[in-house]
Amino acid sequence: MRIALINENSQAAKNAMIEASLRKVVEPMGHTVVNYGMYTAEDACQLTYVKCGLLASILLTSGAADYVVTGCGTGEGAMLACNSFPGVLCGHLVDPSDGYMFAQINDGNCVALPFAKGFGWGAELNLEMIFQQLFGFGHGNGYPKERVVPEQRNKKILDSVKAITYRPLIDILHDIDQDFLRETISGEHFAEYFYPACRDEAIAAYLQQL
Repeated sequence: MRIALINENSQAAKNAMIEASLRKVVEPMGHTVVNYGMYTAEDACQLTYVKCGLLASILLTSGAADYVVTGCGTGEGAMLACNSFPGVLCGHLVDPSDGYMFAQINDGNCVALPFAKGFGWGAELNLEMIFQQLFGFGHGNGYPKERVVPEQRNKKILDSVKAITYRPLIDILHDIDQDFLRETISGEHFAEYFYPACRDEAIAAYLQQL
């Protein structure tokens, strides 16, 4: 699995620590981590939580990433922004049990974490335990086990509803404020990481011409 990490500007100073915690847990599982920044609070590309939502959608819809880990101060804004765009099913995780239940019950492809609220002593340990529960036991297996059938049925219903209620991303890319879009994809390593991994020629072509 190709896991993309995205940090918005208010919590960018924690990017290296979050990346280290994520890599420590998921790389032994065989997953790959791709860090799209922000890398420091002083980066030229300033990602707000709304831009994180758009970037998550670009990465997931195009196939450049299989999963996105993001967040903001509380995690709420990043979750709302991510779920505003197509191709993203984002959960809000605070503790390890959230990670396990989101993976098993909701089977999403994106998580938003609070990187300021309650983020004190032992924060990296909490992150590691969340990532262990999120990525270490598969996805969509149900919890508790006796609920697996209705939970899997509800996930399929949700996916079908989202396919109807969201516009295609390529249409959104054409219609959204183009300066906002350019800023979103102006990260230091975006082109280096994104275009070789992108599986959607239309999305890649449109972003390249910007």
